[in-house]
Amino acid sequence: MKNMASILAIAAFAVSGCATTGDTAMTAAPTTAPAATSQSSDLAELVDEVRIPYDVFTLPNGLTTVVHTDRKAPLVAVSVWYDVGSKHEPKGKTGFAHLFEHLMFNGSENADGDFFEPLQQVGATGFNGTTNADRTNYFETVPTAAIDRVLMLESDRMGYLLGAVTQEKLDNQRGVVQNEKRRGDNQPYGLLRYEVNENIFPRGHPYFHSTIGSMDDLNAASLEDVKNWFKDHYGPNNAVLVLAGDIDVATAKEKVAKWFGAIPRGDDVVDPEITVPQLAADKEKIIKDQVSTTRIFRMWPIPGETSADSTLLSLAQTTLGGLASSRLDNALVRGKGLAVSVSSWAWTNEDAGVFIVQADLKPGVERATLEAALDEEVAKFIAEGPSADELARSKTSIVSGALGGLESVGGFGGKAVTLAEGELYHDDPGHYRKQLEQLVAATPASVRSVVQKWLAKPRFALVVEPGERTEGGENRGGAFTDTTGMGLNAAPLEYYCNPEYCNPEELGTTSYQDRSQLPAVGQLTDLDFPDIERATLSNGMQVYFARRDAVPKVSVRVVFDAGYTADSRDAMGVQSLMLQTMDEGTKTLDATQFAIAQERLGASINGFANLDDTSFQLSALSTRLAPSLDLLADFIRNPGFRADDLGRVRAQQLNRIAAEKKSPGAAGYRALSQIVYGDHPYGIPGSGLGDATAVEVATPATLEAAHDAWIRPDNAQVFVVGDTTLAEAVRLLEASFGDWKAPATPAPTKNFDAPIPAPDARIVLINRPNSPQSVILGARVLDNRGSDDNTTLYAANEVLGGSFLSRINMNLRETKGWSYGSRSSVSSSKDRLAYIIQAEVQADRTGDSILELEKEVTNFVGDYGVTADELERTVNGNVRELPGQFETSGAVLGGIVNIVKYDRPDNYYETIADKYRALSAEAIADVAARNFVYDDIVYVVVGDAEVVLPQLEKTGLPVEVREMEQ
Repeated sequence: MKNMASILAIAAFAVSGCATTGDTAMTAAPTTAPAATSQSSDLAELVDEVRIPYDVFTLPNGLTTVVHTDRKAPLVAVSVWYDVGSKHEPKGKTGFAHLFEHLMFNGSENADGDFFEPLQQVGATGFNGTTNADRTNYFETVPTAAIDRVLMLESDRMGYLLGAVTQEKLDNQRGVVQNEKRRGDNQPYGLLRYEVNENIFPRGHPYFHSTIGSMDDLNAASLEDVKNWFKDHYGPNNAVLVLAGDIDVATAKEKVAKWFGAIPRGDDVVDPEITVPQLAADKEKIIKDQVSTTRIFRMWPIPGETSADSTLLSLAQTTLGGLASSRLDNALVRGKGLAVSVSSWAWTNEDAGVFIVQADLKPGVERATLEAALDEEVAKFIAEGPSADELARSKTSIVSGALGGLESVGGFGGKAVTLAEGELYHDDPGHYRKQLEQLVAATPASVRSVVQKWLAKPRFALVVEPGERTEGGENRGGAFTDTTGMGLNAAPLEYYCNPEYCNPEELGTTSYQDRSQLPAVGQLTDLDFPDIERATLSNGMQVYFARRDAVPKVSVRVVFDAGYTADSRDAMGVQSLMLQTMDEGTKTLDATQFAIAQERLGASINGFANLDDTSFQLSALSTRLAPSLDLLADFIRNPGFRADDLGRVRAQQLNRIAAEKKSPGAAGYRALSQIVYGDHPYGIPGSGLGDATAVEVATPATLEAAHDAWIRPDNAQVFVVGDTTLAEAVRLLEASFGDWKAPATPAPTKNFDAPIPAPDARIVLINRPNSPQSVILGARVLDNRGSDDNTTLYAANEVLGGSFLSRINMNLRETKGWSYGSRSSVSSSKDRLAYIIQAEVQADRTGDSILELEKEVTNFVGDYGVTADELERTVNGNVRELPGQFETSGAVLGGIVNIVKYDRPDNYYETIADKYRALSAEAIADVAARNFVYDDIVYVVVGDAEVVLPQLEKTGLPVEVREMEQ
C-alpha cells in the first residue's frame, strides 16, 4: 500500500525513519546555532542541485518514454510502470494486480522461463517488481551493452505474454503469493495493514482492501480471470517507460520504437473515482498480538500524492515525529519518559492516504498516561504548527536526503523512480521540482493550516497489546468494491517534449521484430573501481579515500576493531548499549542539541556494529564538510553517558530484546548462533542486543570503560568517499581528530581460539502457537575465514541457495509454492564462517520442506553437481554486475572497507572477474563437498508445535522442543 511518490516524499520518509529513540532531558539549543532565517538562501542553493534533466516521447500506440542521460557509469536503468494497482480490483478479484506482477516474471511467449535467468545472465542489478494500491512496476539496471536484450524482454511481457501463462504457473504463483501474505501476517504487528485499510476507508472504497488480497479471491482466480485482467490493464497506453543512465534520447527513440512500436494499443483503463474519506467520529480499537510492548496509533485520512497539500503534510509529519529532534521525541521520550519510541509517518497513495502517529509504551507506564500525553502533544501541534526553526531543519534534512537519492539511476528509489512517479501521477516527470519549490516556499503558517485542515478531524485510535491474537490474516484483505462509479480516463494527455526527438508522427509504426532469440549482448565494460588513495594523520590514524563527485555529498566512516564480540560473555549487549547511549549526545550537547546540529547542517551521523567492527558514519553535504566532521569527532570522542540518558536507553534496549524474542526469525537466530558456535565469540545473538541481565546492571562507568578500551585512535581506520579531495579531507580530519591521542594502555584483543562444538545434527523446535508459517533455519560452521579467498565457495552457495534462481528457492518457491522465499548464505566475518539455510514455509509443509532441503543439499554435493547452465549463469552474472554493484558512493565506501578489513589488494574488485571466469564445475563440486555437509547441519524451527511436531518426527532427525524465550 505504501506509495511515497516523488523524490521529495522518498526523502521525507527516509528522514522519518531516522527518528531517535533516545530520551535525554530537553534543553535549549546552542546559542551559536544559525537562525532559521539565515538558512533560506543555503536551502535554495541546495534545491538548485536537485535536478534530473529529461526528455519525453510518445509512440503512436500510447507508450510514453522518459529519458535521462547520466554517463557516470556504463549502466542504464530500465523501469516500466503500469497504471494498475489494487484500487482497480472489483469485489471478488482482490490481489489480482499483485498476483499478475508475479506471473509476469514467469516468462513470455518468446522468452519462456523465469525472467530472472536472462537478467542475471546480463549482470542486472536492482531488478525486481512491486505492486501497490495505484501501480505495478518492473525495474532493472543493466550494462549499456545489454539494453536491447532487456527492452526485448520488457516489451515481450507487455505485448506477448498470455500464450505463456499456464494453469501450472498460475497455481504455483498463487501459492507463492499466499505464502507472502502468511509471511507478513506472521510478523509482530503483522495485522496492521488490515486495520489501517478497514478502519480508515469505508467498505466500497477502492483502498479498503489490501494489495495482497484475500485467500478466497486468490483461490478463486481462474486462468480466464487472470488473462482478462491482463488484457484490460497492461496495454502500452497504460504504461510509462523510463530509461535513465548511459543512453541518449536519439538512441532511446530508435530502440523503444523497435521493440515496443508493434504492440497494439489497449483499451483505456477505467480508473475508480476516489475521494478522501471522512470519519464520522473518533473511533477506537484494541487488538492483541504476539508483541513485546503496547503500541499506540493515531490515524487520520489525508489526501494523496496528487493533492497540493501533500508536500506540506510531508513537512508536518517530519517535524512532528520524523526528525531526531521531533516534537514527540522531545516531549514523550526525552522529556516525560513515557514512551520508548515515537514516530509519525504516512501511507500516501495517489488519491488518498493515512497520517499515522505511533508510540511504544515504556514498561511500567500506564497506557492511559501515554495516550493522554500523546493526544496533548498532537493537539498542541495542530493548534500551533511548527516553529520557523523546526520547519527549516525539516526542509534541510529532506533536501539533503533527496540529493543522496540522485546518485542512483535506478533501483527502488533512484532517478528513474522519481521521473516515473512524476509522469504517472502528475503527467510531468519533473514534478519533483515543483514539490521542492513548494517545500522551500512553505511557512509555519502554511503547514499549520494544512495540519488543521486534516488532523483536526475525527481519527482512528488503534492499540496493539501483547497477548494471543484473536484472529489472524487468513480471512482478511478482501474488498467490498464493485465497478459502479468508474468512468473512462479524461482526454489524452499532453507531455512536455523536446521537439527535436519526440514528434509522434515521425516515429511511425514499427514492423514486427525477430523475437525468436534474445538479442546479443554487446561489448561489456569491466569495472573500473575508483583508485584508493591513502594518508596518515599526525596521530597515526590511517585514512583511505576515493573521489566520487556525482552528487555534492561526502560519506565518512570511522571503523574500530571492536564489534559485538568485544563484549565478554557476562556483559553481552554493552557494545550496543554504548552505541545507543552515544546517540544521546556529547559532553556539551544533549540529544536534542546534537540532533538539531545535524539537521541544520543537512548531515546524518550514526553508530553501528557487527560481530567484528564498531563503526561511526557521517553523510554530509560537501559544502558543509568541516562543521560536519567536527560534529562527528565530538560524537566519537566525547560521549555524554549521562545517567538519566542511560536509564531511558536501557529501557529501549530491553524492549528491543523482548521484541527480538517475539519475532519468529530473530528468535530463531538467537538460538541458532549459540547452538552452532557455542563458546566461540560468534556464539552470541547476531543483533548484538545481548542479554537482558547484563543490560540491566550496566552503569555509565560500564559504558565509559567499554568506550575507552575500544574506541581509541590506534584502533581506528577512516574511510572517505565523495565530492572532495584527499588533501582537503586530511586537512579537515587533522582539525577534528589530529589531536586525539591514544592511551598508554595497550589496545584490547579478542580470543577466537575457543573450540567450536562438534556438529550434532538435530532439530530444535521453538514453539510459537498460532503461527501460519514456520521459520526454518539451519547452519554448520565452516573452516573458512573471511580473509580466505572464498570466491568458489560463494559461487557454490549461489547455485545451491544464494540467488533467486538457486535450487533451494526454485524448489520450495517456484516449484512447490510452499514459500515466499528460501535461501542459503555464507556468513561474512573475520573468523570462522557459517553456512546458513533459511526458509519460511507454510506451517503444514514444514516437515516436507526439511526433506526437500535435504534432497537439494545432498544431490548438489553428490551426483547432481553444478550444471553447465548454472555455471554460465553464475560466471556471467557475477562478472557483468560488477559495474552496477559500485554505482554509488555508499557501495564504493563499503567495498574499500572490505578490502582493508580482509587485507585484499586495492584492485581486488577489478580482478575478481577473472576469478569467476576461471571457475570450473569440478572446483565448485569440490568446495561444495567440503563445506555443505548435510549430516552436520543443525536446524532451528520456529513454529506451532501442535501443527509442526508430528511432521518433524518424520524427517528422521532428533527433535528437541523449546518454548519461546520470555
